[in-house]
Amino acid sequence: MQQKIGVFPGSFDPITKGHESVILKALPLFDKIYIAIGENSEKKYLFNLEQRKQWIADCFNNHPKIEVVSYAGLTVDFCKKVAAQFLIRGIRNTMDFEFEKGIADVNLKLSGIDTVFFIADNQYSAISSSIVREVYKNGGVIDSLVPNSVKP
Repeated sequence: MQQKIGVFPGSFDPITKGHESVILKALPLFDKIYIAIGENSEKKYLFNLEQRKQWIADCFNNHPKIEVVSYAGLTVDFCKKVAAQFLIRGIRNTMDFEFEKGIADVNLKLSGIDTVFFIADNQYSAISSSIVREVYKNGGVIDSLVPNSVKP
């Protein structure tokens, strides 16, 4: 029987409690999940790649089905490289859905890789990495927005 492999791609700058929730919801459905940090040379990140990888690895260190990796290029090419059949995405609101559906449709057409959507828990639906970065840059406390492993 073929393993069910999912890829949860993102910049995770930083990982949020919403991301953590989506991954924990996806865990029972997959034999392996790659949390894949996309590298984009055009994007300015607040936290460096190694720090983001470490935070995620620490967050899920008790889950052997999870592997934290980084990649460059198209997400579907990475999925093919690791033999993933599914992309995992979280949805916070209808705007997220419209945006993610468009990407999912193109990914399916280009590669045959399907996307599985998970609805964010209500208490995390307002949290995004962008909001967390703004709070952090302006001296705010982000503890309630990120997993315990995130210690900037």
